[in-house]
Amino acid sequence: MPEQSYALFETAIGVVGIAWNARGLIGVQLPHADEAATRRRMRQRFPAACESAPSPAVQAAIDGIAALLRGEPRDLNDIKVDDSETSAFNARVYAIARKIPPGQTLTYGEIATQLGDKLLAREVGTALGQNPCPIVMPCHRVLAAGGKSGGFSAVGGVVTKLRLLSIEGAQPGGPTLFDRLPLETRQRHRG
Repeated sequence: MPEQSYALFETAIGVVGIAWNARGLIGVQLPHADEAATRRRMRQRFPAACESAPSPAVQAAIDGIAALLRGEPRDLNDIKVDDSETSAFNARVYAIARKIPPGQTLTYGEIATQLGDKLLAREVGTALGQNPCPIVMPCHRVLAAGGKSGGFSAVGGVVTKLRLLSIEGAQPGGPTLFDRLPLETRQRHRG
C-alpha cells in the first residue's frame, strides 16, 4: 500500500480534512464540531496516514475545494483520485457524479438510468453513501426523485447537503405539500 498522508485546512464551512497517497486523493472529510474532532476522524479513517504538508497537487485540490465552499463555481474534475480500492460499480457512480456541474443536480434514478438500469437507484444511493471524497466526487448534488433531498452520510446529514447545495446556488426540493395548497389557504395558515 502506498504511503498515506493527510492535512487539515480551513474553509467557509469549517475545518476539512484531506488524505492522499502517491496515486491521488483517498479521502475528504467534511467538518466535525471543531478542528480536533476533524483530526480525530481523519486518524480513525486513515490510521496509517501521517499529518503532512500537502504536495503541490494536493494543495491545488485544497485550493479548489476551499474556493468551491466559498461559492465559486469550481470544476474539481482535474483532481486525481486513487480509486484502486473502489468497487467497479461505485467507481462508475462516482464518475457520473463528478460530471455534475456546481449548482446543478441529478437524481439517484437519473444516475441509475445512465448506468443502464433505472432500477439501480437504491444501489446508487448506497454507493454515494460510501463516497470517500465528498465535494471532489460531489454526492451532495444527487437528489431523490421529485427533487427531494434524499440522504447524506456526512456530519449534519441532510442539513449539510442542503447547505452545500445552497453555497453552489442549487435550488433543491420541489414544492412541499403546504406549497400545493391554494393561495388563499396558504395565506390563512400563515396568519
